[in-house]
Amino acid sequence: MLPISITQRYRKKYLVLQREETTIKATYQTTPTTAILEPVIEIYGRAPLSGEVRISGAKNSALAIMAGTLLCADDCRLRNLPALADIDRMGQILAAIGVKLKREGDVLDIDARNIGQSQAPYELVSQLRASFFVIGPLLARLGTTQVPLPGGCAIGARPVDLHVRGLQAMGADVRIEHGVVHANVKGRSQRLSGARIYLDYPSVGATETIMMAATLAEGETIIENAAQEPEIIDLANFCRSMGAQIQGDGTNTIVIQGVERLHTTDFPIIPDRIEAGTFLCAGAITHSEISLYPVVPDHLASAIAKLREIGPEVVIEGPDRVRLVPAELRATDIETLPYPGFPTDMQAQFMALLAVSEGNSLVTETVFENRLQHVAELQRMGANIKVKGNTAVVQGVPFLSGAPVMSTDLRASAALVIAGLAAEGTTVIQGLKHLDRGYEDIVSKLKGLGANLRRIEP
Repeated sequence: MLPISITQRYRKKYLVLQREETTIKATYQTTPTTAILEPVIEIYGRAPLSGEVRISGAKNSALAIMAGTLLCADDCRLRNLPALADIDRMGQILAAIGVKLKREGDVLDIDARNIGQSQAPYELVSQLRASFFVIGPLLARLGTTQVPLPGGCAIGARPVDLHVRGLQAMGADVRIEHGVVHANVKGRSQRLSGARIYLDYPSVGATETIMMAATLAEGETIIENAAQEPEIIDLANFCRSMGAQIQGDGTNTIVIQGVERLHTTDFPIIPDRIEAGTFLCAGAITHSEISLYPVVPDHLASAIAKLREIGPEVVIEGPDRVRLVPAELRATDIETLPYPGFPTDMQAQFMALLAVSEGNSLVTETVFENRLQHVAELQRMGANIKVKGNTAVVQGVPFLSGAPVMSTDLRASAALVIAGLAAEGTTVIQGLKHLDRGYEDIVSKLKGLGANLRRIEP
């Protein structure tokens, strides 16, 4: 039976999508699990959420810090490490170059005493953009390294030229041959030299690569137009905990005074601000009151500001806890920008929310040129979105309808989960390899809040 609030304008679209839903149910509810070719998430929408969810350690911070352990010839311990496919892949890359790793729960012990110059396997590096982070620490520690060009989500061009130019400014001879970056330090000391480096764009990856390399360089390195993300600060805090001399992280100018050696550390990873923002969107789209912990509220400032514009209130209940109070949803405009602007990693999730917010919204993507692939999948669920260039015009509809959808990248997969939670009927999401890269056990976490969904394995 159609909800009373559905207007005649959407009745025809609703009936078409309901027929698709019937087909999906027949496929996934009557077919034996063994017949499923890949994992899927099946979501029965419109279930209210309530309760508290624990936020895992930050993926983007953890990956850079795992690479940063290569700077230290002593044991290092990392805490609050999330259980993700990307983390496992980075561990495999480190193991391939001689690092010993031991993990128990969210604690990882790393011994990089006997690292060698072995090249990380291309089949691993090609799947993980963050694998390129190892080039700075390896070059600083060994004076030479070979790293294949990285892979990752197909969300647009992410060239490594800023990384390379930064290392060259510090005295490295860098060349790219047959898809592999070869880097060597000139001179007998085999130590990089401090330099003044201006980044044409405040790239997070390039800032992290240069900052790590500079910790063991001779002299002072200054990074101008540096990225200011919380993950940069976390990496700087990690390096400082090993004895590095770094100042200015969190601003656009970072100053590093190189030291000869770093020492052991025991370091906790910050909470994941993107996971936290994703759950806030889940609460908002389902008109549910939920609490999140641990979080760093300042890291969520731009997302919280936009949520308040859309309608819901986010109450900061302490230094590490926030609560979302639902309200009617209304349109707003969003433009992605480097931190402290609105994060590109939250664009897709907010677009799902705006798809059912009253009025017209503009979503402009300025960071990656190919990060609107989720639009087609949201349209399958009844969203009214038109794309022109890097801008999406979102006209809010009364409701979304369950449909079979495919994840195209990590954050797009989270947007589809959010949309499925609010949709009428059943949504089946494929392409979970993307979701598994960045969200630790999201199905169980949502179930704990009351969502009606399940993961079906082949």
